[in-house]
Amino acid sequence: MTENTIEVKNLVKTFGKFRAVDDISFYIPQGEIFGLLGPNGAGKTTTIRMLIGLLRPDSGSAHVLGFDVRKKPEEVKKRIGYMSQKFSLYNDLTVRENLDFYAAIYNNMPFRQRRERVDEMLEMVELGHIQRSQTRSLSGAWRQRLALACAIIHRPKMLFLDEATAGVDPVARRQFWDLIYRLASEGISVLATTHYMDEADYCNTIAMMYQGRLISLASPDTIKESLPGTLLQIDLGDPLEAQKVLINDPRVLNVSIQGMQLHVTVKKESDINAIQRLLNKANLPPNTIEIIQPSLEDAFTSLVSQQRVLDQ
Repeated sequence: MTENTIEVKNLVKTFGKFRAVDDISFYIPQGEIFGLLGPNGAGKTTTIRMLIGLLRPDSGSAHVLGFDVRKKPEEVKKRIGYMSQKFSLYNDLTVRENLDFYAAIYNNMPFRQRRERVDEMLEMVELGHIQRSQTRSLSGAWRQRLALACAIIHRPKMLFLDEATAGVDPVARRQFWDLIYRLASEGISVLATTHYMDEADYCNTIAMMYQGRLISLASPDTIKESLPGTLLQIDLGDPLEAQKVLINDPRVLNVSIQGMQLHVTVKKESDINAIQRLLNKANLPPNTIEIIQPSLEDAFTSLVSQQRVLDQ
């Protein structure tokens, strides 16, 4: 058994001429929450499928819980938990029956021990009061909790979450991450993919993927602090037109629309007045311009824009 729960070195996967995962390397220590971010088609799901033993890498190496995913994929599968946005639950079974079913699959344990483990999971995810309810009648948030309990019923040391919070309301997502923090505090490592940038802040380390490559690998704070220039938040009537005006200005490093506001990264703070004059000249006077601290979404947008320029 290695010190790290996951070790990936120079991992590559191609489909025909398309390189879905391009020479990526990272590791996940025990008890760490690791976020894998990127747009659709970046290679996140392909990476997870290799790590859980469902897809054979073309080259490079990957070890999960000390097992080589290429040589011993079945050993990996027995020791991990996996949860996707399409919860693998049986709608005709009750909450308790789903848990009992997964406990029986993963563990050849006596009935009494299995019952105790199911009771433990019901208490952890706070579903004991509806344990006799059919799964098809559950809300999205309750189904999510049940799917998590099923994924860890066998006490895995590594948990994979593939867009596991998609379609769930913000309060339920926050409660779900409280459960993930609890698991990490117990020594379980977590690899999570998500398209919610606010969730990425919950991770200890983030790997940002773009076109199969890792373009950033660091803590959330480090990634945000690495954003070059000065970030401006501009409130004005037509952010889309303003983006067209600013995007080719030499003082501007990046422009993105965030809701009804414009986030503009300029080379230096003294460029603010020039930006305001440019917008006024285009009959797009800003209501306010303020310097703000970058979010992960700002950092990600900037990194992708930089990568696109390098790829040209």
